[in-house]
Amino acid sequence: MQDLQQTIQLVLDYIRGIWIRKRYLIISSWLICPIGFAYVANLPDVYESRAQVFVDTRSMLAPLLVGISIYTNPEQEVQMMAKTLLSRTNVEEIARESDLDITVTTDAQYEELIAGLTSSIKLRSTGRDNIFTISYAARRPELARTVVQETLDLFVEGSLGNNRRDSDTATRFLDEQIAEYESRLSEAEQQRADFQREHAAILPLQGTFHSNLQSMNEQLGQTRLAIREAQQQANSLKARLTSQRTSSDSFSVRDNENAPVITTRYDARIRGLEEKLDELQLRFTDKHPDVIETGTLLASLQESRDKEIQAFLNQEDTGEVQLNPLNQEITLEISKLEGQVASLRVREADFVSKIGDLQNKIDLVPQIEAEGMSKNRNYDIVKQKYEELLARKESADITKRAEVSSEDLQFRIIQPPLAPPSPTGPNRFVFYTGILIAGFGAGIAIAFILSQVTPVLVRGQQLTTMTGFPILGAVTHLQLDAIKKRNRIRMLVFIASSGAILFMYSVLVVADIMNINVLSKVMS
Repeated sequence: MQDLQQTIQLVLDYIRGIWIRKRYLIISSWLICPIGFAYVANLPDVYESRAQVFVDTRSMLAPLLVGISIYTNPEQEVQMMAKTLLSRTNVEEIARESDLDITVTTDAQYEELIAGLTSSIKLRSTGRDNIFTISYAARRPELARTVVQETLDLFVEGSLGNNRRDSDTATRFLDEQIAEYESRLSEAEQQRADFQREHAAILPLQGTFHSNLQSMNEQLGQTRLAIREAQQQANSLKARLTSQRTSSDSFSVRDNENAPVITTRYDARIRGLEEKLDELQLRFTDKHPDVIETGTLLASLQESRDKEIQAFLNQEDTGEVQLNPLNQEITLEISKLEGQVASLRVREADFVSKIGDLQNKIDLVPQIEAEGMSKNRNYDIVKQKYEELLARKESADITKRAEVSSEDLQFRIIQPPLAPPSPTGPNRFVFYTGILIAGFGAGIAIAFILSQVTPVLVRGQQLTTMTGFPILGAVTHLQLDAIKKRNRIRMLVFIASSGAILFMYSVLVVADIMNINVLSKVMS
C-alpha cells in the first residue's frame, strides 16, 4: 500500500513539474498545430475507384480429362497473373490506354508516372474465394475509373491470353522436339542395322554369342548320340543274320534246343521303341502323353510280332518256312541305318566346322557385343523419348481442344469500376487528430524533460529526500496574493490558447465531415 502511494505521489510530482512549465505546451501547440492544420486542409481531394471480380476456376471437363490431357492448375495461373499484373510492361499498357502517357514530355516524368501507377494501383485478394479487388485513387474521378477499368481488362484478358499462348508455345515446342527425335531415331535405326549386317557372323539374331555356341555344342552331342544309336541298331541286325542263339528271348522263339532262331521284321522297331520308352520314363511320369503313346505303339508291335511268330511256327509244322525274304528285309533295314549314319556324319562335320569358326572368333565377341549393346541402348533411349513426346503431343492436342470447348477460368464482375461522386481521401480527420496529439505531446515531452533536468521542488518531502534532513516547518511567501493572481492569469492564458487550438480542430473536423473547404472560404 505504501509503495502504491509513493508511486501515485511520484506521478503527481511529474504532473506538477510539467504544469509549472506549461508555457512550452502553448508554444509547441501553436508552432505545430496551425501549420499542420493548414497543410492538411490544403491537401487536394482524392477520388478512389474500385472494382471486384470473382474468378471461377471450376470446370466440368477437368475431372473427365484426368490422365488424358495435360492438367494445369487454374488457381495457380490466376495467382501468378495477379503477381505479375503490375509488371512494367502491363503498367505501361495501362498508361497508354488511359492516355496518361500524353501528360508527360520527358523521360524522367515518364519514369515517375510509371512508378506512381505501380505504387498506386492496388490489387488485393481475399485468398481462398478467388475474389480480387482492384483500386486506384486520383484527383479526377473519371481518371480513377478509367485506370481501374483498364487494369481489370488487362487482368481478365491476360489470364485467358496466357492460356492460349502457353498452349501454342507448348505445341510448337513438342513439334520441334518430335521432328528432332524422329531424325535421331532414324539415324539410330540405320546405325544398328549396319552394325548387325557387318557382324552378322558373330552376333546371332536371337540370344547371345555364348548361348549360340552352347546350343551348337548341344546339337553336336545329340547328333553324335544319334550316330551311335544308328550304328548299334545296324550292328544288332547284322549279328542276327549271321548268328544263332541258344535260348529264346523277347525277339525270337525256339521249338527245341537245335531249332533256328525266328527273327521278325518288328524286332528292330520294338527295340527302338523300348529304348525310347526308357528315355521318356527317365524324363516324364507314366501319365505323360508321349509315354502313353509310345507304350501303346509298343504293345501293338509286340502283338503283331507274336502273330507273325505264331504264323511262322504254323508254317514250320507244315514244312513251308522260307527265311530268305526275312533276311532280305533285315538287309534292307541295315542299309537304311547305314545311310542314316552317313547323313548324321555330314551333320556332325558341319557342326564341328561351325563350332570351330565360333571358337576362333571368341576373343572379338566381348568388344563387339559391348558396342552392339551400346547402340541398342542408345536406340532404346531415343525410341522411348520419341514415344513419350508423341504421347505428350496427343495430350497437348486434347488439352487445346478442351480449352477451346470450355474455358477453365470464368471471370464474373461483382462490382464494376465507377467514377466516385465524392472524394474518398485524404482522411483529414485522422491527420487533424494526429497533428493535435503531436502538438500537445511535443509540449508535454519538452516540459517533462526540463522538469527532470532542472527540477522544481513543490513539496517539503522532496527536499528531505534530496538532502536527507527533516523539514521542521514551512514559511509562506510574503507576496502570496500576487503569486496566486499571476498563476490565475497564466491559467487563463493556457486555457485560452488550448481552447483556440481545440476550436480550430473542431471547425476543421466539422468542415471535413460536411465536405467544406474552410481555407478557401476564409481566403475568399
